[in-house]
Amino acid sequence: MDTDAALAYLADTLGQVVYTRWTLAAIKGRYASLADAKVAHPAVMRHLLDHAVVIEYWDRGRVRTEAIDDAPPPEAVLQRVLHTHRRRFKVSPGAGLPAATGEPIRDTTALVTVPQPLIAWLARAGRFVNAMSATNTLGVGDDAQAVVLFLRDRAGRSPHTLRAYRAELRRLVGWCEQQQLGPLSDLTRHDLLAYRQALRKASHDTAGDHSRKVSEATQARALAVVASLFRYWTETGYVTANPAAGLVRGGRSRASFAPQRMLPPALLAACDAWVTAAIHDDEALVTARRRAIWTLYRYAGVRLVELVWSDDAQLPKLEVDDGECWTLHVLGKGRKTRAIPLPALCVPILKTYRQLRGLPPQPGPYEHAALIHGFKGGSLHSSGLYDEVKAIFIAAADRLEKTDHASAERLRAASPHWLRHAYARTLVVDHRVPLPAAQALLGHASVQTTAGYAKTDLSRLRAFVDATFSAPRRT
Repeated sequence: MDTDAALAYLADTLGQVVYTRWTLAAIKGRYASLADAKVAHPAVMRHLLDHAVVIEYWDRGRVRTEAIDDAPPPEAVLQRVLHTHRRRFKVSPGAGLPAATGEPIRDTTALVTVPQPLIAWLARAGRFVNAMSATNTLGVGDDAQAVVLFLRDRAGRSPHTLRAYRAELRRLVGWCEQQQLGPLSDLTRHDLLAYRQALRKASHDTAGDHSRKVSEATQARALAVVASLFRYWTETGYVTANPAAGLVRGGRSRASFAPQRMLPPALLAACDAWVTAAIHDDEALVTARRRAIWTLYRYAGVRLVELVWSDDAQLPKLEVDDGECWTLHVLGKGRKTRAIPLPALCVPILKTYRQLRGLPPQPGPYEHAALIHGFKGGSLHSSGLYDEVKAIFIAAADRLEKTDHASAERLRAASPHWLRHAYARTLVVDHRVPLPAAQALLGHASVQTTAGYAKTDLSRLRAFVDATFSAPRRT
């Protein structure tokens, strides 16, 4: 088998990196300047500073970059890719090369949880598809493949965004089946307006046979995903027109944003107390890691995935300045970096955790270690981070069960994102931090989202009024 030819074929067919050898000469031949190369391949350029040959290869849904001595052999990568896409390719006995089976490309990171009937439903082309035109830059001819590419490009950066996009696309497909419409590339503007009207009244629940009322926030998210899908298809030339143009009214979702899922200070204090008391000498590292995770989510207001290590960006990381002040640097939505100053109470907890890991108490300027490590090696992923925070909520709930059943149930329903809401509410309402400053700390794209935390209930408004118009003191 000609391995190089097979790898080149797979890279061209899948439209992604499979196995690429990089040298400084190859970089100079591909890009006009080294600055352009650094923007396109930062990890490759970083490795080329120390190694003559660098390999960029596909590994379980991610592109990794290693020196040639540390990278797996090309044959191993080829077998791994063929196994993952075994329903898409088969090895030709004559030429010894992989050949397409004729099935549509299925990105396992995007549609792995979508049932087969939905795949079959999507694998069609409507009247507005630009299938045979040179202007169809996606190069696909049915909705199933076009949806995969949309999810990869617009939602692939975050597993939570990906899950939300898939759910909204399933909601749209469920409504189309109910109305005997479809495929998606066959929908007209009239159809999408009818879908918007159906969302306002009641939506068909694809997970069951009953109907449920859809909140305004869910309506806004559902329409935003639909508008994003058709805008992407139009911009890439997959469809000839955008039937969803103007479907979403600008600013409505952000203006109506008012977070409800957050914990009151008393329950946060109960969790803090459990975390502080849960110290066991025989599991010192386990306890220290959990305390570090809780502290960062509690006092940095980060999203769940922002504590997951990124090889390419070398984030998240801690930085200590000359004044002994600690700063957390994370990679936020849209791959935008953000610096979050940490309060002093976080420092001893993080130092203890680092020392138990065998690291210096303070991070150095050139440290390249995962912020939160995994006990089996590497870094702790989002599911592990979620489980750690959830364990704290459940443990604190067990303590409150006998004395306050309602609070215990609220803690059991909480998720790590509730800590982000509580952090934002503390900034905006409790301490009246200016909205632009709070926006920068939270990494919101719009200040309207940050302003949503300033919305208060009647009891808080009453406290403001009483404090403002209290009887003046006698002199």
